[in-house]
Formats: sequence, C-alpha cells, structure tokens
Amino acid sequence: MINKICQTAAEAVAPVHDGATVMIGGFGLAGMPAQLIDALIDNGAGNLTIINNNAGNGDTGLAALLKAKRVRKIICSFPRQSDSYVFDELYHAREIELELVPQGTLAERIRAAGAGIGGFFTPTAYGTLLAEGKETREIDGKHYVLEAPLHADFALIKAHRADRWGNLVYRKTARNFGPIMATAAKTTIVQVTDIVELGELDPESIVTPSLFVNRVVALASAGDSNEKA
Repeated sequence: MINKICQTAAEAVAPVHDGATVMIGGFGLAGMPAQLIDALIDNGAGNLTIINNNAGNGDTGLAALLKAKRVRKIICSFPRQSDSYVFDELYHAREIELELVPQGTLAERIRAAGAGIGGFFTPTAYGTLLAEGKETREIDGKHYVLEAPLHADFALIKAHRADRWGNLVYRKTARNFGPIMATAAKTTIVQVTDIVELGELDPESIVTPSLFVNRVVALASAGDSNEKA
C-alpha cells in the first residue's frame, strides 16, 4: 500500500543531509513551509545550498536557517528586502555565497530541470554582470543568454491538502514555486494542512500529482492567512 505520510516534521526532513541542495517554496511568507524549515534547523544538516525566491524575512523560516549558519550558498532573486537583515549581515561578513538570478529566469531554470530540458536561451540579463561567463547568442536579431536548469536533492514545499499517495492541491498564492520545485528535486517533502482519504481530492484540482511527491506531513499552519487570491 502506497503511504507517503510522515507523523512529524522531524521524520519528514530526516533524509536531508550535509551538503545537500534544497529548494524551499514560498513567495515571501506565502507558501513558505515554515515548520519544515524549523525541523530542518533541528535536523542539524549544514553546508547547504538553498534555492528560494528571496533570502528570508525577519528572524523566522528561511531567515532562521541562515541565522543558524547552516547555509553555504543561496540562489535567489530578491536577497535584499527591508527585513532581510540576517542575510545582509552574513553576506557582508562573507559567510554566505550568493547567486543572483532574475525571478523569471529562476522559475524557468527550475521548470527546465523538472522537464528534462538541458538549457534555454533568454534575453533577460544580456549585457549585464549576470551574463558574464555564460554563452550568448543572437537569434533573429535579438541577443540571448544561455541558462542551465536548476536541480536539487530535496524540495521543501507547502500545499493545502494531500492524500496518502501524495497528490497535492494548493491554497491561493501558496501555489507559487511549489509545483515546479516538486518536479525538479530528487526528493520532495511537503507540509500540508490536511491529509484526506483517497478519492476526496477533485482530480481537476490536483496541481502536483503523487509521482513528484515522496513525503507528506500534516501540520497546523498559522501562515495560511498570508495566502491571498
């Protein structure tokens, strides 16, 4: 019988190891798997490479993981927000490495990994520092930069509901990076609000099919209020 349910967040993130590359879903606080991140801090894994849209907010979630100095490198689009002081301090102290990626390029690099695409050309960042060292090409009179797919060992994402097979539905704006990250990681670990019986999820509402999910844990989340239509 297929059953991907874990009883605790600690059990769910137990496979994450030192030196792993970990995708973490969320757009700011919306869709951020806060309890899985807390469990990852307790897990003790370090020297991590994190792929996320931003570099943490305040002192919680991803920022707490950075503050615990478990992250060697972060690949993201928005490292500097008004409350990204944890990242700022680490970066200026040269205690963390940053790879800056435009947001659309970041999303497409993740999607390309899940789709088995070896690379793609985009006009974004052509002629800037972000294109240095990368192949460029002129196509139909426009200049493009070759970008590589982003793969990960693990993806930590948040969905709204799941069944024991791992089929997922999302709540409003929590459906941001989660679906593509689930396809681009070797192991996808999901925090949900509810786990329902097989057949209760409307097949037309399932965004991430069970094929891309390995571990699911039901956790009450105060962060649901951050997700808007």
